[in-house]
Order: sequence, then structure tokens, then C-alpha cells
Amino acid sequence: MPVTAITGSASGIGAATRAALLAAGHTVLGIDLRDADIVADLSSAAGRAVVVAAVLERCGGVLDGLVLCAGLGPQAEPPSRTVSVNYFGVVDLLDALLPALQRGRDGAAVVVSSVASTQLAWDRNPLAAALEQGDEAQAGQLATAAGGGQLAYAGSKNAVTVAVRRRVAAWGAAGVRLNTVAPGAVATPLLRAGMDDPRFGQAIRDFVAPIARHAQPEEIAALIAYLMGPHAGFIHGAQMVIDGGVDALMRPTRF
Repeated sequence: MPVTAITGSASGIGAATRAALLAAGHTVLGIDLRDADIVADLSSAAGRAVVVAAVLERCGGVLDGLVLCAGLGPQAEPPSRTVSVNYFGVVDLLDALLPALQRGRDGAAVVVSSVASTQLAWDRNPLAAALEQGDEAQAGQLATAAGGGQLAYAGSKNAVTVAVRRRVAAWGAAGVRLNTVAPGAVATPLLRAGMDDPRFGQAIRDFVAPIARHAQPEEIAALIAYLMGPHAGFIHGAQMVIDGGVDALMRPTRF
């Protein structure tokens, strides 16, 4: 029975993924701020260290899967916290848990990015250099100074997709697959909080896909479960966009 750790497991995409993987026969280690097997805060280095230690203790140092769903939206305050959770809450766990995944069976990891990652080019991402250098404090300061919540969200999601793609050689050599999924608007508590925010609500409501509805968390979870499974054995370093057609609409010639 594969053992898989999931961040953000208490709600939204993480909760739906937890249910999907349990149904597929996984033993799931849920990680969240509440209602989880491991309760911790990914917005600090200390909190991330707690998660890594707890996961390794519970899995005995052998992990088969890792799904990183935890994330904050543009409405979160301060913007530096969004950067910390969305970027460092991913890369720190990826790097720390790779050895355990390498010891597992058919190891695989999936990171939940966002279609917003495609809307900000890497060479125009003001957070890129600080994030790639691992300077959490500077990245947080830049996010606050250069545009606040929306930049923190799009910039961190863009950077985390790049971080996954940068790891493709090392992870492939380790025998562990690593991919991202990039959802559009998904009917989760995170989306509702954004829609209720007076600063960002209208822009979020105006973000209408060619398939004119919000995705359900279970739809994203089904894609994640596929990527974690044996039929996706040659998918590695990919970003799978699941956005109702938004990216194709906005960038028809760039793919």
C-alpha cells in the first residue's frame, strides 16, 4: 500500500485529492493548519522543518508519493506569507523529502501550481532572482513593495513551476517523477475568500473560462491521482493545465 503525504489536506483540492488517493488504496499523511495528521504552518522555515520531521517519522523514511496542494491566494496578508507558503512551502519539502521518495516504490510527486503561473513570464517576474537564490526575506519584501497580493500569488506560482522544471534531471536520475498541475478557478474556500475580497473580487469574478464555470476540486484531484499512478509513468517535468481553456484563450500561439 503506497504511502503519500499531502499538504493542504483539510480543504479544497487537497481534501479532494486525499479522498481520491484513499480510494485508490494509498495510506495518506495529511498536512494542514488544522484537521490533519500533521498540524503545522508552512509559512516559516521552522514550520516546514516540523512537517519534514513528522513525515519522515510517520513513514519510516520511505515515502511513495508527495502532493503539495497547500497555497494562499492574492487576498492573503501579508503578501510575504503567500510567497513563503506557495514557494518555500513547496521547494523545501521537495528537496527534503526526495531521499525518502527515492527509497519508495515508483516514487512520484505533484505540485499544485496555477494557470496564473503562465501569465507572468519568468524573465519579467520581479521575485525570480530572490526566490531562485532562496532568499525568503527579500522575496517577501519585493512582493510587498512591487505589487502586493496579486504579484505575490502569480510570482510565486510562476517560480514554483520553474523550480519543478529545474529539478527534472536530478529527480529523473533519482527515479522519482515530478510534475505540476495548473488549475484555473476552482470552487474552493480559497476561491470564495478571493471573490469576497473587495480588492480582488471583481477581477476574480471576471476571470471566466471558455468552459464558463468553476472547476470542482474532484476534477483537479482526478488529474493528480492519474499523475501519481502507474499509467503516468513517462510524464515527468510537465505542467498539466486544467483551466477550462483560459490559457489557450489568452495565449493561443504560446505553449
